[in-house]
Parts: sequence; structure tokens; C-alpha cells
Amino acid sequence: MGHYFEENPQTAHNRKEISFRFSSVNYTFMTDSNLFSKDKVDTGTQILLDAVVKHGTGKKVLDLGCGYGVVGVVLNRTLGCDVDACDVNRRAVETSVSNAQRNNAKVHAVVSDGFEQLTDRYDDIVLNPPIRAGKAVIYRLFEESCQHLNEGGHLWIVIRKQHGALSAQKKLEEIFSEVKLVDRDKGFHVYMATR
Repeated sequence: MGHYFEENPQTAHNRKEISFRFSSVNYTFMTDSNLFSKDKVDTGTQILLDAVVKHGTGKKVLDLGCGYGVVGVVLNRTLGCDVDACDVNRRAVETSVSNAQRNNAKVHAVVSDGFEQLTDRYDDIVLNPPIRAGKAVIYRLFEESCQHLNEGGHLWIVIRKQHGALSAQKKLEEIFSEVKLVDRDKGFHVYMATR
């Protein structure tokens, strides 16, 4: 069986349509096997979106580890920001592109292991970290994010307390000039780390 953080999952497709309502707007997303939270938009992503929309973003945003594209689609539609998206998983990127079209969102998505295929700088980077990929991968994404933010830009992450929220906070504090816990709900912590 493949994992959502693999580049080329070999598992047979198992596409499914799900609905998601955010800020009084209904969205429809296609999901597939080997994509994170394929049966419904996960609680962590919902809490992360609530926090980011509440605080607002800059003009240029990256949905890092985009999965099937929920964050990029919702932020583009809700805040009108320019959104790039990337994922190491080719199936995720293909599904994300399709979901952007399906929801009339403008999102540019590429297959990339972290920032490997990205050269731009961003005002905001939004990440629901791939917990099962391990700390080494997650912490690398934190460090690469800092290098790809504009001065004063933000990395937003959501992480469950039991999955290492406090150690993630400590790591962010080593890299970024300021780290704020901006929301806490249902065991999830949302951090905003400023470059």
C-alpha cells in the first residue's frame, strides 16, 4: 500500500466526490486513493483555514503539500490571493488541478518535493504537515519555508498536540523571528511563524 507522501503511488484509483462548506460557500472536491483524508476534509485543515482567513494573507500564497487542493482553492476563492500549490505526490497535484477548475479557483500546482521545483518567494505559506513522513521531513519543510518567504512573511501550520505540537513550536522558534499560537481547537494548535 502506498502513502500520501510518496511521489508516485501505484495503488489503483478509487475516486470519490466529497462536499465541503466554508464561510457560507459550498465546494465539491474529487479525492482518490493515496491522498490524505480522502473521505472528508480533515478537522486540522478546517481549523487551519479558519485561522488563516481570520488573520488574512498577503498577495502571494503557497499551499505546501496541497493534497487534493482544499487550502489553495478556499484561500483563492475567499481571500482572492494568488495561490501556488505543490505536493510530492503526482496524483495529489493532478487532483488538485482538477479541483481548482471544478471550483472556479485560480491555483497553479506543480509536483515538487518541498521547494525543489519552486523559485518564487511568498507572503504566506500554509502547511498541514505530513506527520507520517516523520520529523526530519517536517522540519526540513519548516526550514525551506523560511528561505522562501518574503521578509515579514508567515508560515502557517496546524498540528495536533499529541503529534508533537510543542516540539514543532520549539523548532519553529529556532528558525523564525517570531512564532505565535494563533488558535487552539479540538487538540489542534495553529502556529503563525514570521520571517
